[in-house]
Amino acid sequence: MSFKSSPFWLTALLGTFFVSPLHAEESALELPSGAKVGVEVVEALNFDSSQTRYSDILLHPKQASGTTHSLPEYCLLVANAQLNGDRVRITTQDATCIETHDSESAIYSGTFSASAYAEDGQYGLACDDGSCSLTPGQTFVLALDQSVRIEAQDNPSADINATRRQANGEGVGNPIPGERPDPDQSVENPAPTEQPE
Repeated sequence: MSFKSSPFWLTALLGTFFVSPLHAEESALELPSGAKVGVEVVEALNFDSSQTRYSDILLHPKQASGTTHSLPEYCLLVANAQLNGDRVRITTQDATCIETHDSESAIYSGTFSASAYAEDGQYGLACDDGSCSLTPGQTFVLALDQSVRIEAQDNPSADINATRRQANGEGVGNPIPGERPDPDQSVENPAPTEQPE
């Protein structure tokens, strides 16, 4: 199984947006303690006696039953997964999300502490018929262990786009210049005037 590192996926997520004009709009991403959000794994995980733990796995938002809140569509959560008896326990550590509003967006990256629950409300995900595996499309619920507040970060793409707009004369700080006189027709060198016949 090819399991790419967290930095690879985080770079891929952010890189997708660096090609578009972005501006941070919201000041913080907030969720209350106990909030429930739906997620799925990014890559398949298989558990057995020789592979009981995965570190730094990546989760992606996905609609699931029993949720109370939703995460931004473009979001990655870093977590650990541990096989414990006939259930897989998943706990998250960090999240990196991009919230978009039309042409505006904000980037959030910070601590995100939550635990996985099956859709029946039980802690951990049950193994089906002795098979312990998680695959993309298999949704489950994360319940926040504590409230989350992640401040918006500086958005490099927004800065680049703002510079472009100013260079194109679209910003207030750099309005399109009006017509300027020809330097060859200045006060010291006025334009010739026609003499009456």
